Amino acid sequence: MKVRDLMTRDVTTADLNSSVAQIAQNMKDLNVGAIPVCDKNNNLVGIVTDRDIVLRNVAEGKKSAKAQDVMSSQLITVTPDTHVHEAARIMSENQIRRLPVVENGKLVGILSIGDFATQNIYVNEAGEALSEISKPSRPMQ
Repeated sequence: MKVRDLMTRDVTTADLNSSVAQIAQNMKDLNVGAIPVCDKNNNLVGIVTDRDIVLRNVAEGKKSAKAQDVMSSQLITVTPDTHVHEAARIMSENQIRRLPVVENGKLVGILSIGDFATQNIYVNEAGEALSEISKPSRPMQ
């Protein structure tokens, strides 16, 4: 099975100048923990996670931050043709819960750890990936 078979295709995105408050509201409304950031041509340039908001916005006392101020820009992505076993391995090795799916630099979807659990045949991969993702790392200094 390929990533295209599991990924979410209808992904809400932000642009570089979207306010962190609006991104947080979108996360709440959609019950998601990450919003991809795209330029005007739908090229993926970053991702804002709930963790980014806490660490790079709230903890630093910023009042009017934009996506570009808090987003993670060192992205790990896959293509729609990536096999789901490979995607699970990538998530596990990099301790990430969400993988943007890109084609020719353009965002076409997102794959989350929960997407694996929707298919009974991938429950083990989801569990293994989650156990690796959830391993504690050393605290930031």
